[in-house]
Amino acid sequence: MVIIEVVVVAMLMVVVDETLLMVVVTKVLEYSQYAHNGELYKELNKKGHFNEKQATMYILSLTKALAYCHEKYVIHRDIKPENLLLDHEGRLKIADFGWSVQSRSKRHTMCGTLDYLAPEMVENKAHDYAVDNWTLGTLCYEFLYGAPPFEAESQVDTFKRIMKVDISFPSTPYVSLEAKNLISRLLVKDSSRRLSLQRIMEHPWITKNANPMGVCN
Repeated sequence: MVIIEVVVVAMLMVVVDETLLMVVVTKVLEYSQYAHNGELYKELNKKGHFNEKQATMYILSLTKALAYCHEKYVIHRDIKPENLLLDHEGRLKIADFGWSVQSRSKRHTMCGTLDYLAPEMVENKAHDYAVDNWTLGTLCYEFLYGAPPFEAESQVDTFKRIMKVDISFPSTPYVSLEAKNLISRLLVKDSSRRLSLQRIMEHPWITKNANPMGVCN
């Protein structure tokens, strides 16, 4: 059983700058709840990869959560399976807002976890909310194939693959064309051309496979 932090809606609404955000996140640790099913990372390792209905529900849940954060000008910047936890009904909860920032302007700090970094962060360029959208693409790929899309033998090679958006879709396990389309429209080097969170929620792969109850079976 894992205790996780909960980002309280009211607290996010009163945050006015990134310094205060970090104070709020620290204080939020006082408010906790149980994530009965632990880390999504362990579940993914156990299964190898998720089926499309599971992956869809996780991506939809994350998209909705990030949409709320972005409305409050909060960029997470470190979404990965280790930072995603499951409650007793299989619903996702985002943990670890340590690299998050609240800002209406572009940021320049390189942070996060290598396999999930967007090209603009790898190249040490200014970035905005679109880095979270990129991460949704990497997670969608990992959920369906069992490994991040740009994984390589060395960090240097991973950097190169990210910068070139060197992505391939293996023949196994089987992944639908709709899923590949969503991934391809998120893993785009030009951040302005990535699908918006609203467009992700409206994507055919999501609408076809999502469980209206909001849980993963």
